[in-house]
Amino acid sequence: MARLYTDEQFSFEVVEHLRDFGHDVLTVQEAGNANLKIPDDLVLIFASSNKRLVLTLNRKDFKRLHRFAPIHEGIVICTDDSDRLGLAKRIHATMLAESSFSGKLISVVRPAK
Repeated sequence: MARLYTDEQFSFEVVEHLRDFGHDVLTVQEAGNANLKIPDDLVLIFASSNKRLVLTLNRKDFKRLHRFAPIHEGIVICTDDSDRLGLAKRIHATMLAESSFSGKLISVVRPAK
C-alpha cells in the first residue's frame, strides 16, 4: 500500500477511509506542520524526505511544482468531492493500478455528474 502525506486542506474523513484500505497516511496536522503556512515546495520536500507521496487538492500549484522539481516520491492531485468515500475509493484504485510513484504526477478526478 502507498505511503501518503496530506496537505492542510485534505479531508480527514478521506484519510480515515484510506487507512481502512491499508494505506499509511500521515496528515500535516499529525506531523506537527499545521497552521505554519509552509510553502508547497517545502511540503513536497518534507514528503519526499519521508518517502511519502503528497496527497493534495491543490492541483494548480502542485502541477507547477512537478514541472520545476520532477524528482520526488510522487504527487497525487485530486478534485474535491463531497462523496468522501467515493474519493477515497478512487485514490485507492489509482494506488493499486500504479507499480511505481517516484517522479509521477497522478491525477484523481471527480466523476462527471
